[in-house]
Amino acid sequence: MDFISSRSLLSAVFLFVGLYVALGNKLPQLHTDVSSNSKLTPKILIISLFSAEADVWYEHLPGTQFGDLQAQAISIPGLSPQYPSVYCTADGDICQVTTGMSEINAAATITSIVLSGEFDFLKTYFLIAGIAGVNPKHATLGSVALSQFAVQVALQYEIDPREVPSHWETGYFSFGTDSPAAYPTEFYGTEVFELNRALRDLAAGFASLATLNDTDYAQSYRSKFGSAGEAYHAATLPPAVVKCDVTTSDVFFSGYHLGNTFEKVVSTWTSGLGKYCMSAMEDNAVLEVLVRFHVSNLVDYTRAILLRTGSNFDRAPPGVDAVTHLRGEHLNSIQTARANIYLAGIEIVKGILGGWDTVFNQGVSASNYVGDIWGTLGGSPDFRPGNGLKVKG
Repeated sequence: MDFISSRSLLSAVFLFVGLYVALGNKLPQLHTDVSSNSKLTPKILIISLFSAEADVWYEHLPGTQFGDLQAQAISIPGLSPQYPSVYCTADGDICQVTTGMSEINAAATITSIVLSGEFDFLKTYFLIAGIAGVNPKHATLGSVALSQFAVQVALQYEIDPREVPSHWETGYFSFGTDSPAAYPTEFYGTEVFELNRALRDLAAGFASLATLNDTDYAQSYRSKFGSAGEAYHAATLPPAVVKCDVTTSDVFFSGYHLGNTFEKVVSTWTSGLGKYCMSAMEDNAVLEVLVRFHVSNLVDYTRAILLRTGSNFDRAPPGVDAVTHLRGEHLNSIQTARANIYLAGIEIVKGILGGWDTVFNQGVSASNYVGDIWGTLGGSPDFRPGNGLKVKG
């Protein structure tokens, strides 16, 4: 090494030491200590869809025995530009990610996390926890639904209702068919997902321990369904934990006719096993990613939990027109729904972590079929009729 190179090296060393002293003997720290040789192994990954759903965890979890959910921040390539990091507690037991709303954002984010190499998700429970539209026939504002089925209801043919035959009630009808209410004969593979019912039941039991949030406004608005008849009695009751199912659609649909249409779609596509009570945008996208990576032995699909809370009715009550209900009263109980994500969700978190050694480490065996319409994970879908189906695409 020549004199000039030696002097340059010494100068660099002295500069580094000087900065070290100037910074109060503190070197810059990364957000996380995860290295290429060490993966986080979260027991629970909370999946939020937008900021309001995520913030409720950031605000309240630090007040529990689990600590600050943002103790670690791990930046992952491929996450939403709005939500570029996965957050975890200091011990790594609980992590959380925000996908961004809609099916594409959800699929892109969850795919990026699983393939990032930063995590071992084989024993992780995936808690999808978001707000949703609520079907007033089965639940009310602020209610918490734990689902066995997620149905991608808009993945079908559609004709403008003004152009359909006079005896049709809707312009939607299933692929490979010629009229509404028929079971599809062509599938893309993401139309229906069935989750682990035994795990769903355990999660619902944990969530039922929560005292749910309610407001005077929610009480006032739900009372409008009092004149709608017995079919809408559930809408008039206080928030509760219910077991019913969710629709996925990038279209934010609202109104009596669309609500009834998609209620029938859920019943038809699940062969009567599913009951539509919550409408959302992302769930089938997340579940498709989990199915694919289960096959690759990177996640365990049977550990997925789907929780949705009612922020707005999917149709107007008597005396309110559809446009006013959607725009004037849009998300009229979002704060109640947001609060109940946490109140119910934290009970599920407590239940899983508290029973980790005795129950959840080894997993909860499913007594029902789990997976997609194709039987990708093995077994025969109990919601699929025995007729032959064509694979589309």
